[in-house]
Amino acid sequence: MNALVLHLDGIPVPVETAGSSRKARLTVEADGSLSLRAPSDVAPDELERFLVSKRAWIYRKLSEKEALQHEPITKEMVDGEGFSYLGRSHRLQLSDDATTVRLERGGLVLPRTKADAGAEPIIEWYRRRGEAWLKPRTRSWAERLRVEPEGISVADLGRKWGSASAHGRVRLHWATFQLPPALVDYVLVHELAHLREPHHGPAFWQVLARAMPDYDGKKEELAQRGARLWFGETR
Repeated sequence: MNALVLHLDGIPVPVETAGSSRKARLTVEADGSLSLRAPSDVAPDELERFLVSKRAWIYRKLSEKEALQHEPITKEMVDGEGFSYLGRSHRLQLSDDATTVRLERGGLVLPRTKADAGAEPIIEWYRRRGEAWLKPRTRSWAERLRVEPEGISVADLGRKWGSASAHGRVRLHWATFQLPPALVDYVLVHELAHLREPHHGPAFWQVLARAMPDYDGKKEELAQRGARLWFGETR
C-alpha cells in the first residue's frame, strides 16, 4: 500500500494503490473521510486532477452525510432493551438458564452470565444469524446477476455496509441485519454487482438496475435508516 496522501481544499485523501486498471475509485466514508483507490502507475498529478474534477460531487456527498449525522446509538445489556433483527424489534431478556443468545417467543434471550461481556455476544449472534440468512438469498441473486462469489460472510466492517474483493469474496456488516430484508437485499446485490463491475461507473449502475430496478429508492432509504442503527456502542 502506498503512503501517498493528497489534499483537496485542505481535506486529506489517502491513496491506496492496487490493481492494474486505469480507473480510480473515490469513496466518501460514513464518517466523512475520503479515500482514493488507484493503480500504482498513475502519477500523483493525474490523481490530483481527478480529485479536482470530483470537487462538486465530494461536497454534495459530504453535505448529505452531515445531514444524516446523529449521535451514536448506544445499548445497555439489561432486561427490556430493544434490538432489531430484519426490521422487527425484540426486547432483551436476561436468562439464568440460557447458554447462548437466541430468539424466543419474540424476545432476544441473553444468558445472564454474558451480560457483562458488553456487545460482543449480541454481535456474534447477528453474525451467525446473518450468515445463515444470507446463504439461500446469495445463491438466488448471484444467479440473477450471473456471478459466482467465492464466499459470503458477515463481519464488522467499520462504517461500510459491505465489501467485495477482487477474489470474489463478499462480506456484509453485521449491523445490516437490523434492517428490513429488502434493504439487506440491496446491500447484498450492490456488492454482488461489484463482482461484475468493480467501480461505481455507469456500467455498474446498469448492472444493478437490471437486477433490482427499484434500487434507487432502497439506496435512499438505507441512507436514512442506516444513520440510526446500532453499531455496537454500549453504556
